[in-house]
Amino acid sequence: MNDHSRAERMVFLCKSLFDRGYSVGGAGNVSVRRDEGGFIVTPTGSSLGRLSVDDLAVVGADGTPTPGPKPSKEFSFHRALYEVRPEAKAIVHLHSTYLTALSCLEDLPRDNAIRPFTPYYVMRIGHMPVIPYYRPGASEIGRDLAQAAEQSKAQAFLLASHGVVVLGRDIDDAVNNAEELEETAKLLFVLRQEKVHYLTEAEISELGGGY
Repeated sequence: MNDHSRAERMVFLCKSLFDRGYSVGGAGNVSVRRDEGGFIVTPTGSSLGRLSVDDLAVVGADGTPTPGPKPSKEFSFHRALYEVRPEAKAIVHLHSTYLTALSCLEDLPRDNAIRPFTPYYVMRIGHMPVIPYYRPGASEIGRDLAQAAEQSKAQAFLLASHGVVVLGRDIDDAVNNAEELEETAKLLFVLRQEKVHYLTEAEISELGGGY
C-alpha cells in the first residue's frame, strides 16, 4: 500500500470512528507508519469526522514535520511508542465513552485495567496497563507509555482520566482493536452488578495471553 492509499484508508476509518461515536468534536488522533520511514498523522485540532487526505500531516523519521498541516500535539507519545514497538504500524488514540469512563475510576489495577472475561479481549489486546494522569500533551505520557510498552506485550494502554491508546499491525488492525476494546469496556459497565465469569489463567494462556 502506498502513502496515498494508506492516507485514504486512514481518512475513511477516522470518519467511521467519528460517525459511530468513538470520537467527538476535535478529540482523538491517529497515526500510521510510512514504508520509507516517518509517519502520516491527523492534524492538530482536527475532527476525525471531517478530514481529507490533504489535511493529514506528514512527519519525518526523525520526528520533524514536513511543510504543510501540523501533526497533533499528542503525536509525541505516538512516536515514543513506535520507537519501542517496531512491529506497530498504526496507533489510534480515542476518548471513547466507556473506555474514558473506565479511565476516570479510582483504584484501577495499574497492570491491567480490565480483568479478562471474553476471549476477544485476550486475543486482541492481551491486557491493558494504566498510565497515571498527566495534562494532555505532557511529555511524561510518552515516557510512561514507552516504559509500559517495553515491559509488556499489551496492545493498548489506558491513560488515567483521559482515554485509550491502541496499537495495530496496520490501521485496520488498530481500529479493530480499539472497537473490540470499547465494546469490552461497555460490557464491563453493563455487568458491574452481576456475577461475572472471569477467564482462568489456563484459559488465558490457551488464547496466547499473559504478561
